[in-house]
Parts: sequence; C-alpha cells; structure tokens
Amino acid sequence: MTEIDYYELLECERTADAATIKSSYRKLAMKYHPDKNAGCKDSEARFKAVSEAYDCLKDPQKRAAYDRFGHAAFRNGGGGHQAQDFGGFSDIFESVFGEFMGGQRGGGRQQTRRGADLRYDMEITLEEAFHGKETEITVDISAPCDTCHGTGSKPGTHAHTCQHCHGHGKVRAQQGFFVVERACPLCHGSGQVITDPCGDCRGEGRVEKTKTLAVSIPPGVDEGTRVRLTGEGEAGARGAPAGDLYIFLHVKRHAIFERDGTTLFARAPISFTTAALGGVMAIPGLDGKRHEVKIPAGIQSGKQLKQRGAGMPVLQGRGHGDLVIQIEVETPTKLTTRQRVLLEEFRETETGEECPQSQGFFSRLKSVIAGE
Repeated sequence: MTEIDYYELLECERTADAATIKSSYRKLAMKYHPDKNAGCKDSEARFKAVSEAYDCLKDPQKRAAYDRFGHAAFRNGGGGHQAQDFGGFSDIFESVFGEFMGGQRGGGRQQTRRGADLRYDMEITLEEAFHGKETEITVDISAPCDTCHGTGSKPGTHAHTCQHCHGHGKVRAQQGFFVVERACPLCHGSGQVITDPCGDCRGEGRVEKTKTLAVSIPPGVDEGTRVRLTGEGEAGARGAPAGDLYIFLHVKRHAIFERDGTTLFARAPISFTTAALGGVMAIPGLDGKRHEVKIPAGIQSGKQLKQRGAGMPVLQGRGHGDLVIQIEVETPTKLTTRQRVLLEEFRETETGEECPQSQGFFSRLKSVIAGE
C-alpha cells in the first residue's frame, strides 16, 4: 500500500513543533480553501487532505500514535498485513501511553514492541516525477520467520508466562521512598519466556531476508517527497507489528527544465532578428506535446512567456502547473559579408526611436554630466 504521509501533506519535517505545523496548515488552508478556489475540485481535495492531516498532528496523542503506527492507527484492523491487528485508536493509545499512565493492556501484560521504521533513497528523473512510476526495489530487512510464523517458538510449542514478572514484562524495586520500574531481566520486557526456541530464528521470531517490493510513485512528486510502504519495515520481535518503509525521492537535475513546485522553467535563446520581428517557437514539453509559444515583436532578454497547463502535475490532485520560458536574446558572433552589409545599412537608417531604452539611458547620462 502506497501512502503520502501527513507531514508531507503539511510540508513539514517529522521533527516540526506544534507551532510550525499550525503555521504551515494555515498557509495551505488559505491557499486551497474552496472560497478562494470556487469550483476547483483539485483545491477542494487538497484542502480536505491537509485538514485531515492537521486534525491528526495537532493532537499530541494522535500524533504519537501516527508516528508509531502510521495511517494504520486510525483504521480498524491496523496495518492490514501486519502481524498484529489493532481495534482502534483507544487500543493504540494504550499501547503508546500505557506505561506512562499506569494502565496496561491485556491483563497487565507488557506489549511487544513494533519493528523499526526503515529508509530507502530512490533517484528518479524529472520525466518520471511528471508521469509517475511503477517500479520494484530490493531491500535486505528482518522479516517474520516462516518456520515459526513469527512466534519465536519451535513449531508445536508455545511461549509461557514469565514467572519472574508474572507476565507484566516489568519488575519493581524499592529505593527509599521511590519505586523504580524496569524491564524484566528474564523475559526482556515481553512478559513471556520461550523454553523451546525455533531453530531458524533462535527465538527472535524474525530472520534476515531479501525482499522485492512493488512501489508506486504518483505523478507530481518532488525532491524529498516521502512515500510510505505500510508494514514493510523491520519485523517486530515475536509477532509484533512491522515498522514502515519510507522511500525518500531524489529528482535528478534536468538538462533543460528547472522546477519550482508545479512550475517548470526553461531558458530559450532566440536570434536578435526573431526578437525584433517576433515569431513562434515550438517547445517540447514533458507531457510529450509540442507547445507553440508566440514571441511578440520587440521582446527583450529576460522577458518570461507563460504556457498555462504545461508544467508539473499537482500531487494528489488534478491539473498541471505552468511552463515558463525565459527569453535570452543572442547576439550573432559570426556574420557573412552579406549580413554585415545589411546590418550596416540598417545602422545608417537608425534614428534612436528603435531602441527607446538605449536612447533614454544616454539622455539621462548627458543630463547627469551636464549637472542638470
């Protein structure tokens, strides 16, 4: 399952504080609010998505659960293919905060910890970022043991309640007026003891494997976009839920186009005759189409021409950004004899009105020198 996470939707780092998340949400909510984008389905969908993300991350308890379990924290059945199901947010809340609040789930038995999240860096081209990509990656991770199905016990046997901590996974010791609680040294906090461990995983319930995973890259992703593969991280010990695999995308530098959000930029050199007389320029876009850009007569270097809808697609939405062509007027460096003669004739007919900026500059310069 491929999901863009809440932090990505709010354009925040996972370490962002509450104030930063709130500020980013307000900016995005104003940008995509339906009242400011009447009739735009893309803006409406994006507004709902960022609102959902903020509703989760503004609540410390929900955010902690999301950071640990991802989107599975708010779906019945947890992560789908994970080794353990969760009944809902209340169960996850207990799992995350139970040890701090004094409550313990499952009759006081310590919960097995979820597997670690993993990171995978993937490089893609700008064309792949434009169209999206279906691909496969190969990763070396710890996965549930097939022999014992992740229990850690030899097939046909099972773990027993730890007699040292009575299944709590914790032991307490009195130190003066204080009671210190720590993980049970016999069961290492699991609350259970495996007396006949699986020979393949040696009681861990997981083994190192090489896995090939299908990855769906949606159109419109940008540098640093994170794609989450739920439950494809490190397997939890002894049947605990697996972590998630985060794929961080890196977009290769393109030979022609530069990108800023959904806007594509390109610099296009044109001859000075085209700049003077005007014309039409055909630009091949990333969408595979040829976009004809009309060049008005008398255009100057640095002028930008916009081709609407020829930019990058909107991530998780509809529509595209714009293609912006920046004109660079090129002065010829090699002239034939005939061309030189024609230019000399043109110069002889110049009155100064042809280039008003040059005429204005020299007029101002004379005024400055004359002290006017």
